[in-house]
Amino acid sequence: MNPLNHVAIIMDGNGRWGLKYRNSRNLGHKEGLKTVEKIIKSSIKNKIKFLTLYAFSTENWKRPKEEIKYLFNLLENFLTNKLDDIHKQNIRIKILGYKKFSKKLNSLLNFAEKKTIKNSKLQINLALNYGSKLELINAFKKIKISKIKINEKNLEKYLQTKNIPNPDVLIRTGNTKRLSNFLLWQLAYSEIFFEKKLWPAFTEKDYIKIITEYKKIKRNFGKI
Repeated sequence: MNPLNHVAIIMDGNGRWGLKYRNSRNLGHKEGLKTVEKIIKSSIKNKIKFLTLYAFSTENWKRPKEEIKYLFNLLENFLTNKLDDIHKQNIRIKILGYKKFSKKLNSLLNFAEKKTIKNSKLQINLALNYGSKLELINAFKKIKISKIKINEKNLEKYLQTKNIPNPDVLIRTGNTKRLSNFLLWQLAYSEIFFEKKLWPAFTEKDYIKIITEYKKIKRNFGKI
């Protein structure tokens, strides 16, 4: 049975769910947060050590300003109201991406990382203003400056996922089959599950089904 340490998720379909059921993309994002909480609980229950959530990509800045503002307000409220609870559950929060938000949100994100840094039950990597191509370009720039040899080991030292194992599993909800500039290097040998359900409709039962399927897969990593 395959060990499962790290699950990465592209939480796709919030806006579409919101339009379909609430006549509002924003309300879909709000509903999607409830799914996030369920998946965090289930990850702890299943002894998963790392959970990476793709929350906002470098390309998402192209969305309407009002939607972006709503998303960040949602995140601010979540961190303000839930951080103590997250900390009590021994969960660590790490931000992947570039903190170029409002002073308030940047401060909240830094505080969340600092407060939870010693927690060890589950590490949640929140990918915010994250793009894998930019991450790789910046890593190569740093290698060039440091004048060290270009190889896998040295490149991984400069990725934002340094000291985080590569995902065993990638889940993408929303009936879309692409990686959308997410962890392109790190997903090289991950098992990928594309889920038809939109993110707010994704349940713990769906999550467990994927975990069970993953554990049955014969993983060769290029060998026979």
